[in-house]
Amino acid sequence: MGGNSGQAGGHIYKSLADHGPFDSMEPPKRPTSRLIMHSMAMFGREFCYAVEAAYVTPVLLSVGLPNSLYSIVWFLSPILGLLLQPVVGSASDHCRSRWGRRRPYILTLGVMMLVGMALYLNGDTVVAALIANPRKKLVWTISVTMIGVILFDFAADFIDGPIKAYLFDVCSHQDKEKGLHYHALFTGFGGALGYLSGAIDWAHLELGRLLGTEFQVMFFFSALVLTLCLIVHLCSISEAPLTDVAKGIPPQQTPQDPPLSSDGMYEYGSIEKVKNGYVNPELAMQGAKNKNHAEQTCREMTLKSLLRALVSMPPHYRYLCISHLIGWTAFLSNMLFFTDFMGQIVYGGDPYSAHNSTEFLIYERGVEIGCWGLCINSVSSSLYSYFQKFLVSCIGLKGLYFTGYLLFGLGTGFIGLFPNVYSTLVLCSLFGVMSSTLYTVPFNLITEYHREEEKERQQAPGGDPDNSVRGKGMDCATLTCMVQLAQILVGGGLGFLVNTAGSVIIVVITASTTALIGCCFVALFVRYVD
Repeated sequence: MGGNSGQAGGHIYKSLADHGPFDSMEPPKRPTSRLIMHSMAMFGREFCYAVEAAYVTPVLLSVGLPNSLYSIVWFLSPILGLLLQPVVGSASDHCRSRWGRRRPYILTLGVMMLVGMALYLNGDTVVAALIANPRKKLVWTISVTMIGVILFDFAADFIDGPIKAYLFDVCSHQDKEKGLHYHALFTGFGGALGYLSGAIDWAHLELGRLLGTEFQVMFFFSALVLTLCLIVHLCSISEAPLTDVAKGIPPQQTPQDPPLSSDGMYEYGSIEKVKNGYVNPELAMQGAKNKNHAEQTCREMTLKSLLRALVSMPPHYRYLCISHLIGWTAFLSNMLFFTDFMGQIVYGGDPYSAHNSTEFLIYERGVEIGCWGLCINSVSSSLYSYFQKFLVSCIGLKGLYFTGYLLFGLGTGFIGLFPNVYSTLVLCSLFGVMSSTLYTVPFNLITEYHREEEKERQQAPGGDPDNSVRGKGMDCATLTCMVQLAQILVGGGLGFLVNTAGSVIIVVITASTTALIGCCFVALFVRYVD
């Protein structure tokens, strides 16, 4: 085995020496089981997101959070994400950890999610056990709960970029497409299971009585699911430390690793263990230079240089980011206010009436049915993600992108114009089409762009990719930043629209209009690689 490993290593380095670092080989084909394992991080993340959607408002109300602080809770996390995502994305491109470039960030953000959930779901109980003074207890409870919500949102939003970059680094082009479909599939499953768990009345069950409150029950399940999913994800596909290639450490091959792939296209920015018989051209290029130069490159990465790289990004990347922003603005506009829309418009309830009044009970019933609508959305997203791989061969990425925006725009428009319980629940399935589209198509386009750039670099071997700090991590982070920017726009703009119009129905109409504008944008401005 050692001799075969040495021969494989000699072949790889000889190939690089003969043909240069810009010649490319495709990473080995990943088993479906490994891609499913990689997707489990999205399952755990979305499960926790659904739990937060179901419980964060009751938690904030129960601790007595003043209305003046709500804006801080909902705005601080996306603002931090918008500012820091590209920085962290670029830092992960240059990470020299022995564990790889992406996984240290994923693990750190996963731990932050756990800490955030622990604070906002258990903060009241912990503070009550430590502080007896009522006034101090109130202040500390509100503070701890706010910190927990902000920390969880920050980490959960942030973790998507490194997960996508991790997938792009270690997979071939075909496996990237499969992996993105599995990501969207398990995102839907995780959301559906999270919403169903939140709909159970745990307070009257034995587990609820054992753990104390339903908040503690949901923390137990959320922490367990997220921990198991992260462990499976981080063990799914190994990464090569950037330092190993830089130092020229010879590869080692193990029986469980796939054989060397001798054909195909090698992706820019990819990273995989040399022991898999696969050397990343970006890593090889960086490894061809000495360690001091690599460390100097990392030191020169400043916020100013990152902003310059973002501003000077190719126009097709910029248009893709704008289309992603439009899509998420439309989607979040509808989703964040959907249960309130069901309670007020579809059911005709009143959230401001007395809690023992008929109007308020009707509103609560509408909110409950709205949660089932969100569950339908998650299941629909999973199913559509499965069928996407068949549809893409028929209508292409452009057709998928356009169809997702169009169906969502028409569906929300019909819901706003003809609010009815049964038709609304049926049309919730179109929300899942949009969700799956946003989680897959833009990132598929990113891989197409990177693939095209790699071909151009092969044709121009004199070019130096080190001239730019942009890499896959930064591109994924920039795309993910659009979600945070959409949250800021929705949080700041829709409240004003609702107050001006005097009805929450304006939210659904706004979502429909924005999605239909997005249809035109993705058809006319977004660039698709043939």
